[in-house]
Amino acid sequence: MFLLRLFRAPQKRLASAVGSLMAVCAVSVCLLTGTSWAREAEATVSVIALEQLPPEARQTHVLIHSGGPFPFRKDGTVFGNRERLLPARARGFYREYTVATPGSRDRGARRIVCGGKQRQAPDSCFYSADHYASFSLIVQ
Repeated sequence: MFLLRLFRAPQKRLASAVGSLMAVCAVSVCLLTGTSWAREAEATVSVIALEQLPPEARQTHVLIHSGGPFPFRKDGTVFGNRERLLPARARGFYREYTVATPGSRDRGARRIVCGGKQRQAPDSCFYSADHYASFSLIVQ
């Protein structure tokens, strides 16, 4: 069904459709090769291509990989994963970053949570548009 929509999509949507297909394939490869975070997150986390994120989320993603500076004081603080929607890891593995919400007077609900040993080169990043009620694995 997805491939049928891919071929019927107008050319301007083709890049987005191909990106989505590549995202699904990337996670499938991880699952087939046994990458642990992908296997653990399979049931609770969807997948989103980086280019499908809102512009503010893409900007936050760039800041994360360049080490900041971050606009919010809480950016880069430890994310406790209390919701248990992300794969279980030791405390301190995950860090949270605010995704600016246009028109919001506070930090808003959108976040990116990244996990890994190196802050500027995380193993994986997840986007939440609803303040941690759900997550999408960000794939490039």
